[in-house]
Amino acid sequence: MQQHNTIASIEKHFGSLEDFRDRRGLRHELKEIIVIAILAIICGVDEFTEMEEFGKEKEPFLRTFLELEYGIPSHDTFGRVFSLLPPDEFRACFIAWVKTLCNLHGDIDGKALRRSFDTASDKAMIYMVSAWANANNLVLGQVKVDDKSNEITAIPKLLKLLDLTGCIITIDAMGTQKSIAEAIREQQADYVLALKGNQSNLQEEVIEAFEKFDAKKSATHDQTIQVDHGRVEERNCYVVAAKDYLSPSESVKWKDLITIVKIESYVTYKNGKNQGRQDYQVRYYISSLSHKDAKQINLAIQSHWGIETKLHWVLDIAFREDDSRVCKGHADENLAIARHIAINKLKNEQSSKVGIKTKQKKAGWNEEYLLKVLAA
Repeated sequence: MQQHNTIASIEKHFGSLEDFRDRRGLRHELKEIIVIAILAIICGVDEFTEMEEFGKEKEPFLRTFLELEYGIPSHDTFGRVFSLLPPDEFRACFIAWVKTLCNLHGDIDGKALRRSFDTASDKAMIYMVSAWANANNLVLGQVKVDDKSNEITAIPKLLKLLDLTGCIITIDAMGTQKSIAEAIREQQADYVLALKGNQSNLQEEVIEAFEKFDAKKSATHDQTIQVDHGRVEERNCYVVAAKDYLSPSESVKWKDLITIVKIESYVTYKNGKNQGRQDYQVRYYISSLSHKDAKQINLAIQSHWGIETKLHWVLDIAFREDDSRVCKGHADENLAIARHIAINKLKNEQSSKVGIKTKQKKAGWNEEYLLKVLAA
């Protein structure tokens, strides 16, 4: 029953993909190709040739829930399907599936697929912007940054795909744009946006508020202390009302700008070669949240790093995304979406307390465990 339900879940959300191929001479069902590919990636497969070999090795298992009338697709078939599959449709199925799993605050950031360029066809490296729900360990969605563009244009496209009602969205400084703040508020979500030199006037006013006018004295304060691998990090979050410190001409430019934020962090090294060293860092933010929400703002900013440590790092180390040379057609973008599907499944399987890479191997060794991952 578990086997039937888990595969049915994948077929429910991805089986609705419209088959774009010419029906003449068609041998393999599109949904079967997608299911095999997702299972293969969960088990650590990186390339289309490996997908074919995975299918052949697992054929008796796969036949318990797939018809496979013409056997296992060839690596050329996997490659051709992923290069021609419309990414927007594949992404829409992915996001529809995620919406059934969670609706929590998201962190948005970008990542390059370093070997996705193709010199022969003059194809540039692709860059994906992803939304991550730190509390759920789930990728919420992703879009490709258009050629000759950047994250600033891609983020609004991603926001439109997601149901953000009641969410808190955190974005690095590149995404601190008036249009993006407005787009977030239009979807009834709140924002916490990092400040750096790209918004120099606003940044100067925020720094002046805390340094010259000592806004910390009137701020709502939250402190956290985190001990991890010989490092002790003390993080202090100070939040004040923007209207009390920013010029009206500056604050009016930002949709529902309510508060400005200062984060001070002290990292002390307790052992190793850096024992006794203390690092200090200060960062500034703007937010649509109230000054009473210092604890929530502090947590949102801290959790933003989850997209680096729990998503980007995993894609590089466990899924070897930066080593992938797949670049034909839409294959690189579609494989990036498929990897996100695999990450969501692997991270939410909690019975095995091991890393993602070990979970992948275990899923490949043990079909019962693979079903557990699919059911997560």
